[in-house]
Amino acid sequence: MKKLELEEIELYVSDNISKFHTKRLESLDRINLEKLLIRKNPYLFKAKDLAPAELVKSFTDAHLSSNEETIFGDWLEGLAIYINAIVFGGRKSGIEGIDLEFEKENIRYIVNIKSGPNWGNSSQIKRMVSDFKSAAKTLRTSNSQLHVIAVNGCCYGRNTKPDKGDYFKYCGQDFWSFISGDDELYKKLIVPLGFNAKVRNDEFNQKYTSLLTRMQRDFLNSFCLEDGSIDWDKIVELNSKRKDS
Repeated sequence: MKKLELEEIELYVSDNISKFHTKRLESLDRINLEKLLIRKNPYLFKAKDLAPAELVKSFTDAHLSSNEETIFGDWLEGLAIYINAIVFGGRKSGIEGIDLEFEKENIRYIVNIKSGPNWGNSSQIKRMVSDFKSAAKTLRTSNSQLHVIAVNGCCYGRNTKPDKGDYFKYCGQDFWSFISGDDELYKKLIVPLGFNAKVRNDEFNQKYTSLLTRMQRDFLNSFCLEDGSIDWDKIVELNSKRKDS
């Protein structure tokens, strides 16, 4: 086990955080008004009684928030693997459904990394457990005595009962401590993650404002009546009408 230095994290963040910001900006280019309307629940938005500009902002922000969570979750996974590689010699796993493999005290840990604790439904959790069992079986083909422990690691949040039977679930402080041996790492990460954030966020906000203006204009032109009110029939037809009717 090697001691983790904060400077190593700072270096990784400064070299790699631009990938998150770049993907975040690219996500703005892929937003399409009609595709968003098709994905969203029109009845929910009608019940909220939003004005056209508010409606467009609401479903645009919801889409971006979900997308950012996915992008940053993937980025944090890379950071976790990097940190574990320094401390325990861990590596990105080549086994399906497993993100990280490492050994500690003669135990092979197989880790599935998620952003937060509430990441999946029962069928998705069953799939993860199945992946854990399949991975353990694969690893034991060359060493039947290998002690394998499966872990669902979550980058933030809490979990008061980590032992789930087939696997352990470590969240927030417990997860970062587990992969690094540093019980305070979860707090130390905050400062370096702000590297160059203001400049990149200013760039994002400028592009976001331009996108929102365009989306609101297109919505008024395509999905509003002459008096400026929302044409809900047209939206519901786009979202839910049978293709053959």
